[in-house]
Amino acid sequence: MLRFLRRRSLTSVLPLVVVLLGVFVLARLTGDPSALYLPESATPAQRAEFAAANGFDDPIQLQMLDYLKGVLQLDLGQSLRTGEDAGTMALRAFPATLQLAGATMLIAVVLAILIGSWAAYRPNSIGDRIASTLSMIAASVPDFWLAIMGVWVFAVVLGVLPTSGVDYGMASWVLPVAVLVIRPLGVLTQVVRGAMVSALSAPYVRLARSKGASDTRVVTHHALRNAAAPALTVAGDLTVGLVNGAVVVETIFGWPGIGKLMIDSIVGRDFAALQAAVLLTAVAIFVLNIVIDIGYALLDSRVRETATA
Repeated sequence: MLRFLRRRSLTSVLPLVVVLLGVFVLARLTGDPSALYLPESATPAQRAEFAAANGFDDPIQLQMLDYLKGVLQLDLGQSLRTGEDAGTMALRAFPATLQLAGATMLIAVVLAILIGSWAAYRPNSIGDRIASTLSMIAASVPDFWLAIMGVWVFAVVLGVLPTSGVDYGMASWVLPVAVLVIRPLGVLTQVVRGAMVSALSAPYVRLARSKGASDTRVVTHHALRNAAAPALTVAGDLTVGLVNGAVVVETIFGWPGIGKLMIDSIVGRDFAALQAAVLLTAVAIFVLNIVIDIGYALLDSRVRETATA
């Protein structure tokens, strides 16, 4: 297992470096920060002084090298907007994104197991067809459309939920979680249903039933355990997608997470804060992928054998 983890870590270093360099270059294509942080009447001398104070007058290669050195020293620079340490800003925003993603996936996994197992137990029944149809629709609806419609219906028309922010207690969680949970629930329901249909028709299930095992025990102790491996993999991928792609939903709902920090940093041409947010997200996704691989290996002995080979 240690060899497997070491190999996975080494293969993830190059993509991480590519992401860091790509964000560094793309951030500078958003424009000159002095156009935002200096008045329109600023003289060329004042603009040159601003660039020199923030290191923007150096050649791009030197700026990139200084940035990589800073990453190795855990010094991610200072925010142009607030003057704070960029790494501190990213670390402060990231827990909000993790909480949102964690609550979303917990609800999606529990509901998908219940609905998918129920549909698989009676394949091709009316309930199975309804569950399959609704899950396909849920997996196809765009998050941004659901978010806008949710705000319009529940916040503007009905006035029962806040439009944005986190100052309203549990009510602030309802719309963001409800919007984010729809797609993972649809995808996971299809995965669990398909895996459970295969598991329930397997020889070991028929053997368990012939020995007098109850339907509940067959589903929970035999079929569900074997169907959990593909569901875990898909759930992990969806969680990575939530952490990486909550930008739109966080922006619409004013959720103070890493996605909103990225958008605010892009709009404000705050290079250091944007780079810190992307770096933290990339590292979190890397760690999450490792955790998914470990969980998959624990569920499937064949993966353990391959990992330790």
